[in-house]
Amino acid sequence: MTIDNCVTDAGPAVALFNSLGDPARLAIIRCLTIGEQRVRDLVEQLGLAQSTVSAHVACLRDCGLVEGRAEGRQTFYSLSRPELIDLLASAETLLAATGYKVALCQNYGTAKRSI
Repeated sequence: MTIDNCVTDAGPAVALFNSLGDPARLAIIRCLTIGEQRVRDLVEQLGLAQSTVSAHVACLRDCGLVEGRAEGRQTFYSLSRPELIDLLASAETLLAATGYKVALCQNYGTAKRSI
């Protein structure tokens, strides 16, 4: 890595990680790794309000991470990029390697956060 790579605009990467940083959106992404889901399916699995799931799916769709396929009056959502599964797998590997210490972080730890 060169110094030029260190100082390039990190905006897109920050936006990507922010889009995955919300517990509900990350849970939706994880549910979609197993295949297509309707908002109704996600509501049942996550125990969240339909309006909450719809808003988060719309956000993920706007970010280009999720796409919808209409079938009659229903829309089935799926991951738009298979690389997202690899990213999540890499994150799990990193968490395991660090002993999940990030969960104890005072700024970003999970003690205060849940879906």
